[in-house]
Amino acid sequence: MCNFALMFEQFLVAQHDSFGTEMLIWVVGIILLLGFIFLLFRQRREGKELESELAQLAKVKKHNVEFELVLKAMKLSTWIIDAEERTITYNNDYREGNYLMQIEIPLDEMANNMIAPSDRQQFIKTMDDVCSGHTDGFHLVFQIKFPNSNKFSWSESYATISARTTEGLPKTIVGTSMRVDDRENMKNALVAARNKAEESDRLKSAFIANMSHEIRTPLNAIIGFTSVLPDVQGEDERRELIGLIQENNQKLLTIINDVMNISKIESGKEQLVMTTFELNDMLRSVADAFTSKAKEGVTISTMFPQGALEITTDLNRMMEVLNHLMANATKFTDHGSIIIGYDTPVDKRIRIWIRDTGKGIAPEHLDRVFERFFKVDEYIPGAGLGLSICKTMAYSMGGDVGVESSLGEGSTFWLELPTSL
Repeated sequence: MCNFALMFEQFLVAQHDSFGTEMLIWVVGIILLLGFIFLLFRQRREGKELESELAQLAKVKKHNVEFELVLKAMKLSTWIIDAEERTITYNNDYREGNYLMQIEIPLDEMANNMIAPSDRQQFIKTMDDVCSGHTDGFHLVFQIKFPNSNKFSWSESYATISARTTEGLPKTIVGTSMRVDDRENMKNALVAARNKAEESDRLKSAFIANMSHEIRTPLNAIIGFTSVLPDVQGEDERRELIGLIQENNQKLLTIINDVMNISKIESGKEQLVMTTFELNDMLRSVADAFTSKAKEGVTISTMFPQGALEITTDLNRMMEVLNHLMANATKFTDHGSIIIGYDTPVDKRIRIWIRDTGKGIAPEHLDRVFERFFKVDEYIPGAGLGLSICKTMAYSMGGDVGVESSLGEGSTFWLELPTSL
């Protein structure tokens, strides 16, 4: 009986242990199932988030591609200014040459070494204003010299503040730049064309005014003296009037010839006629021709570095230039001397000069003496065309003219020409 009770008790204990084990297994199984279900939901949610992030990344990538395409198409550069460090960093540069790709430059260094002197102060002020918060951005056109370049290019830049510090001061400034050389060159060309048109209009008005005065003066003298000539009885007085008429005839003819010479040369209708001649003999003939025209007490002489020299050029035009220069020298030299000569040729070019001890030219007038109708002394007769003709004829022969002068000490006018063409 006792054995049976013991066996039954052991059976109950075994059944109890088995039931406990099964319960434990069910509990663990349920927990694992719930965990698996949780993981499934979490994985699904993370998958959706990943898909969303991938979609956003695709949009950003598409946006960046479009943005890069716009930058390339417009040949722009993008940059960021660190307002606190005062440096500029170029993120992209699609301008011709990719001058500043991924380069960080201090603003002070950029201003001193890359910006044109004429635009430097404006550039510095603009950077100071935006970095200090006085302005929210800028639009600036300036000239910049890029690395490995020896000339300045035109740049147009736009910028705005993109981030601020907790105090409200600018922290980051973003901007873009593009080259505008063609636009600025066209604008400068238009300004030059406008100025040229205005100058042409001014010269036309000056021409009419000067010609009206210069032609009327000798013409009035001719008409006036001619009208009284029949009433003059004395032979001496008659000869004097005839001399005055002839003198004014010559003045009138000179003015007309000057105008005709300029017109012919500038129109290109008068071609060069080349002649080989002995220069010393030609200059002596010019000096001899003006000896009688010089004022009393003024001597005219020659000075040559060698005994003889043959050159080839347009003799008539050269004589025309030298005659104008000699006439100018005799007109403004009241005492002393006038010397005509030349320097030894260098590189197949020769400089012929006429040196006088006349009144000289003030420094502020030296750059204008070869302009049309410009007269240093308005009280001296003349149309102001002589020196302008000299310049035009010298250029037509492949040469140049110039002057060196000091007020009260005389002048040296020179004509430089090739010795052969």
